[in-house]
Amino acid sequence: MKAIKDTDLIFSKQDVDRIVASYEKRLSFLEKQVKRLEAVLTQRDAEIAKKDAYISVLESRIVELEKALKAPVKTSKNSSSRPSSDYKSNKLDGEDPQKKKRKTGHSQGGRNLHNNPNQIFEMKLTTCPDCGGSLEEDAQTLHTSYDKVELPEVHPIVTRVHLYKCCCVKCGFVGICPAPVGYEPGSPFSDSIAQELIDLKYNHFMSYKRLSSYMRDRFQIDVSQGAIASIFRRSQNRFDTRVNEILGRIRQSRLVCSDETSARVNGKNEWEWVFQNEEVALHVIRSNRGAAVIEEVMAGHRPQFWVSDLYSSQQGHGEEWQICLAHQLRDCEYSIQEGEVYFSWRLKRLFLKAIALHKRRHHSSILSHLGQWQRRLENELSEILEFEPETSSGKRLKKRYLKHGNSLFTFLQDPQAVPATNNGSERAIRLSTIYRRVTGGFRSDWGKQFFASVRSVVNTGQKQNLTPRQSIQRTLGTQQSSFLNQPASA
Repeated sequence: MKAIKDTDLIFSKQDVDRIVASYEKRLSFLEKQVKRLEAVLTQRDAEIAKKDAYISVLESRIVELEKALKAPVKTSKNSSSRPSSDYKSNKLDGEDPQKKKRKTGHSQGGRNLHNNPNQIFEMKLTTCPDCGGSLEEDAQTLHTSYDKVELPEVHPIVTRVHLYKCCCVKCGFVGICPAPVGYEPGSPFSDSIAQELIDLKYNHFMSYKRLSSYMRDRFQIDVSQGAIASIFRRSQNRFDTRVNEILGRIRQSRLVCSDETSARVNGKNEWEWVFQNEEVALHVIRSNRGAAVIEEVMAGHRPQFWVSDLYSSQQGHGEEWQICLAHQLRDCEYSIQEGEVYFSWRLKRLFLKAIALHKRRHHSSILSHLGQWQRRLENELSEILEFEPETSSGKRLKKRYLKHGNSLFTFLQDPQAVPATNNGSERAIRLSTIYRRVTGGFRSDWGKQFFASVRSVVNTGQKQNLTPRQSIQRTLGTQQSSFLNQPASA
């Protein structure tokens, strides 16, 4: 092996400078690489933090969705959903449908005999069906009586009017004989046809096409769809007269109950409002769901009592406010199904007790202790609200009644006049909801106005013990002052 000499380990200055420069260049490159990697790590840390935050959001959303899956299904029993949307299970095989109880006086079924039959057949035997012997008339007794009801064939009554003109020989004036009263020139269709069409359209929800076909098949009258619309538009003024009378009553009423539902007009969403009490009912359709509609209708009048749900636009329009307890019962039922048993169950029992008191409002034991009953209910409500609910729906109920608890039992100030629920408004607006679902809405502004006028007249007539047809007949008739036969409440 060759030995290394000391002279071989000696570097020249140029070699040393070259080696140092190489190492410095390498070090600079490595420092740049480190900085680049540090920047990449910083960027990765930011992305990881961002994704961790997104994962946290997704985890909270998963918790919400799992909670929603466990939440009870909203039905007409625990929410404001319509009963038709409830799920109906199949009837079990062999299960008998629930039978109606037999009415008193109908021991063998059937119906009561008509009070004024058009004809009577007295069917008596003259000979014995067995042996052929003669039978005395005095020996026969009535065995059974029954009616057979038929509809007569309906034919229109067509009256033709001939108006003659004549030229006066003395002065040359050409005169035309005036038409008899009620038979003036114009539309060939009288008020009786308008009554029939309005009743079928707005009480039975028949389309224009079906109306035209029905009038031709049933009454042998050809009425085009355009003619039907013209008849409705001509009737608008007479209905407006009734609506103005109803509006005047509303603006003088001591009690007003209100509710609203959606309406479809010209492909846009609008709102149908109802304002009603024991005497009258007013319907209006507006594009706004805000409090401005109520201010327009009431025109500055503040009734002593206002009954509605908890919708914010319905608040603050009366001296006293009664919250609909029927809505609160459904909300309590939903909270109970969600798992808030103790708190919501006690609230539900309290509201049922309040409604039972209103149903017994005519009893002297209730009327003589109204203030005591109201204080008792309010004290029980305060005790319930001291409990801390666990579910979200229970917490919402507690927050609601801490804010509006003093308006739950207002009806006890005058239970004879103020209802505990807003069911009257719900019933008044129910047919409007059915009409919207059947027809799809309105295609013109005058159509929505005429519909609201008809509903106002018909619902008010029902409060005056009139049938829908009678209300329409009186509106289109000449007795304009006999529609509202009760004075408005002061």
